[in-house]
Amino acid sequence: MSNAVITFENVEKNFGALKVLKGISGNIHRGEVIAIIGSSGCGKSTLLRCFNRLETINTGNLTVNGIDLSHPKLHRNVLRQLRTQVGMVFQQFNLFPHLTVLQNLTLAQRQVLGKTPSESTQLAKQYLDKVGLFDKAESYPEQLSGGQKQRVAIARSLCMNPQIMLFDEPTSALDPELVGEVLQVMQQLATEGMTMVVVTHEMQFAREVANRVFFMDSGIILEQGTPQQVIQNPKHERLRNFMSRLKM
Repeated sequence: MSNAVITFENVEKNFGALKVLKGISGNIHRGEVIAIIGSSGCGKSTLLRCFNRLETINTGNLTVNGIDLSHPKLHRNVLRQLRTQVGMVFQQFNLFPHLTVLQNLTLAQRQVLGKTPSESTQLAKQYLDKVGLFDKAESYPEQLSGGQKQRVAIARSLCMNPQIMLFDEPTSALDPELVGEVLQVMQQLATEGMTMVVVTHEMQFAREVANRVFFMDSGIILEQGTPQQVIQNPKHERLRNFMSRLKM
């Protein structure tokens, strides 16, 4: 389809002799929310990291927002363009501990986008307000809860005005009572039409927010479809076993 912003075909990724992605294909359309689920070690995070070139693919074709990522070497200007268009939020928050929240949000804006201090500060405060942390602008990361740190990390990515957001198990490092505040921000982004790819174990989020779900197993996408199809009416026994363990 013409509105596909991520297209991957026969993608393989190896770490030495270990084949992590085994010739997988698919596409993600503008405005879609894709939830990627599966057991640890199935290749979910590796696939996600290929989408912003944190990992290079060994074979196959991969295009993200019109940028061909299939080649082993890319010019640094192309990588810079990609990183401004594709935001990423990790399990760990990756905030600079010696910088305030505001400084964490303005640094990349100034260094990568060339924004002035006043421009970057104005945008940072706008997104801090969006994630409910306007009053934490002058705080340091160590003064925040895990949920607050992750919301800051989301705001930092949004400051780069990305067209696609990638989330690598963004709630897995959080205490259970803090998960909801992060998922609420992500749900708001989805409502606003942000293209999102989310590696997650949060089945309620996948069920309620995702347009499609990819179930990965042993380096392939074993099953994909709507949440109704994949989560509530799985076809493969492997997926049924996975879902039954989550419900225990």
